[in-house]
Amino acid sequence: MDQQPPGSQDPTPPGDGPVGPVSCYRHPGRGTAIRCTRCDRPICPDCMVSASVGFQCPDCVRQGSGTGHHPAASQPRTIAGGRIAADPRLVTKILLGINVAVFLAVLANDTLVNDLALLGRAVYYDGGPPQGVAEGQWYRLVTSMFLHQEVWHIAFNMLGLWWLGGPLEAALGRARYLALYLLSGLAGSALTYWLAAPNQPSLGASGAIFGLLGATVVLMRRLNYDMRPVFTILAINLVITFNPWGGIAWQAHVGGLIAGALIAIGMVHAPRERRNLVQYGTCAVALIVVVLIVAARTAALT
Repeated sequence: MDQQPPGSQDPTPPGDGPVGPVSCYRHPGRGTAIRCTRCDRPICPDCMVSASVGFQCPDCVRQGSGTGHHPAASQPRTIAGGRIAADPRLVTKILLGINVAVFLAVLANDTLVNDLALLGRAVYYDGGPPQGVAEGQWYRLVTSMFLHQEVWHIAFNMLGLWWLGGPLEAALGRARYLALYLLSGLAGSALTYWLAAPNQPSLGASGAIFGLLGATVVLMRRLNYDMRPVFTILAINLVITFNPWGGIAWQAHVGGLIAGALIAIGMVHAPRERRNLVQYGTCAVALIVVVLIVAARTAALT
């Protein structure tokens, strides 16, 4: 949480055809809402082979083991069009490592908090120069995403990163997953900068973590999974966010959650023939909104 410091092809690609089940590519007439996470063809329960994320069709499983081949699966892709990676958690591990490294740096030199935390505009001591994003310190929007002071704070956020990030990275692919993480964190920082008091510092990775949570909801809905567990987790986190005792930058949570869900919709529901255009366009729109919010708030504070 953010803290205030102390062969056969489906004729209707996803997103373009009518809403509702389509027929299994191996068993015409059997309706299904599940698609292979590699080739994206519809598969019925008899054809579903459990994978690390979602299900694969028998042809893709054979192709992956070297015992078969068909054109649609010659280049395995994730449900969002990313490449299947040998280590599906590599980016998650790197992000976790960066967060831990910054935390250790703060333990060694706690003055880094004042230099890296998200701050609108304030003076730290009498007669000192004004500090903050409004003073041109734009880097605070990013550095605050990797900044933690308390052990419980980083532990809670890193647990969320590991639990949510790994499956999402495997489902989206590395580049798309990294874009989702960073843009969700920036959206959380931007909303905090816009709505919080300018002299109230905040820090933490939870804007990005809530973005992963929003994306998980979208992905599970896309794969037709049982939504009750993730909705329960979401509800618990929102209760914690808006607890009556305060101390949590709720703006970062809300901003990250909204951005993560919207970006994920663009990624997993993009029509296959326009996938890159829709996905990159969604990310570009999210970044533009962040820039506009930051520019408007800066103009209001200076």
